[in-house]
Amino acid sequence: MPHIQAEGAKLYYEEAGSGAPIVFVHEFADDCRGWEPQMRFFSRRYRCITYNARGYPPSEVPSDPALYSQDMAADDIAAVLRGLDIDKAHIIGCSMGAFATLHFGLRYANMARSLVVVGCGYGAKKDLRGAFTNDAQTFAASFLEKGMAAVAAAYSVGPTRVQFQNKDPRGFAEFQERFLNHSAEGSGLTMGNVQAKRPSLYDLEDGLGRLKVPTLLITGDEDEPCLDANLYLKRTIPSSGLLMLPRTGHAANLEEPAVFNQAVAEFLAMVEEDRWQLRDPRSVSDSALIAAPDKS
Repeated sequence: MPHIQAEGAKLYYEEAGSGAPIVFVHEFADDCRGWEPQMRFFSRRYRCITYNARGYPPSEVPSDPALYSQDMAADDIAAVLRGLDIDKAHIIGCSMGAFATLHFGLRYANMARSLVVVGCGYGAKKDLRGAFTNDAQTFAASFLEKGMAAVAAAYSVGPTRVQFQNKDPRGFAEFQERFLNHSAEGSGLTMGNVQAKRPSLYDLEDGLGRLKVPTLLITGDEDEPCLDANLYLKRTIPSSGLLMLPRTGHAANLEEPAVFNQAVAEFLAMVEEDRWQLRDPRSVSDSALIAAPDKS
């Protein structure tokens, strides 16, 4: 099995296709297999790489909690690129992977051709921060104390997952089976040290306001914890566009693969042709009818 050495852990990866590189970064409840609809579609034109985060076998599962953090999650993307001798790539991440993708853009903008940030926002709202942290810590302890199956079965049918279950029971069953077979230790350490301790998006406003890497934000309209956060990201990141998918929950790439793939393909084509520009500042106006002054 191919692995890349990152700080404190070896990361398992897969790749397919040739062309401009894309790296897919998975969510907490899934692994690299959750990107299969995208790997098959985009590898026809791109060099597609996906990997398992630390804590997700066959990547290594470090037992030291200090080897799990939001910064390390972003650093791991850079380690994958360096390990494959890639200078710059399109980075596409979902949920936990979306946070890693966004932080990668902030920390390694020179290595990012573009960012696709899917389902980003859990725990971001300042007034709900304490409740989210408590929930994350409780789940982290539960994975370690009760085991994977006891916790993951209920987690996988949360309020932003039932949309997937209703649309595609077969696909949902495959997703759930992957999740239930993850490492309880790796899941607990990830939840307790990445999710529970990551900074709020609202604390990153200065950096996000300077982010010039082309960015596509994607969220489902029933992914309630992400809605306000994505509007905030759209208003803050000058290089961003926002796509909201109707009657869709958290795993948009699995729930609506055809719409997702088409939208991302168009975005990547725009980026490759240098046609994805910063937001026109005239559109940021105090008036709904009168454009802001052109200061160029």
